[in-house]
Amino acid sequence: MNKSAYIYAFETRRGKPNNWKNTPESQSQVAPPNTTFLVSSPILSSILTDSLLNTNIDGRIKVMYALTKIRGVGRRYSNLICKKADIDLNKRAGELTQEELERVVTIMQNPGQYKVPAWFLNRQKDQVTGKDVHVLANGLESKLRDDLERLKKIRSHRGIRHFWGLKVRGQHTKTTSRGR
Repeated sequence: MNKSAYIYAFETRRGKPNNWKNTPESQSQVAPPNTTFLVSSPILSSILTDSLLNTNIDGRIKVMYALTKIRGVGRRYSNLICKKADIDLNKRAGELTQEELERVVTIMQNPGQYKVPAWFLNRQKDQVTGKDVHVLANGLESKLRDDLERLKKIRSHRGIRHFWGLKVRGQHTKTTSRGR
């Protein structure tokens, strides 16, 4: 094994024994039983985490499932994005080139330009703009917060239930949800 690679030992059943250390000097030691190894090189570790839309994505996962770590992107939407960007679904997220990443981001941010149907988007006929958009990551949290504030402001039934901290969608509250 070359010196640029590091060995990380993970105990499979119990905590790590005291006689085993993660230092370069201890690489020549014999590993304790029930230990699995993950060999990582500096090149691979730089690829393992991509930051996409303020979200860290594990590069070892397949692209379709890695994109679901972004808020507002589900399995169906990520599958559609991969197909529109001509990305192999069996490819790992760490194997994507910079060009492919840029294509994915542009499709996610501008789905209308790539003929994504309006029913696929998570924000249809927005209250403020009236447009069909797909909100992602931090924008999704702020939109949901704005919607709740609007409901509370107009004193709708849903808004009042949110304000009181009660169930909103018609569930029974006689025996459950008493603690707040």
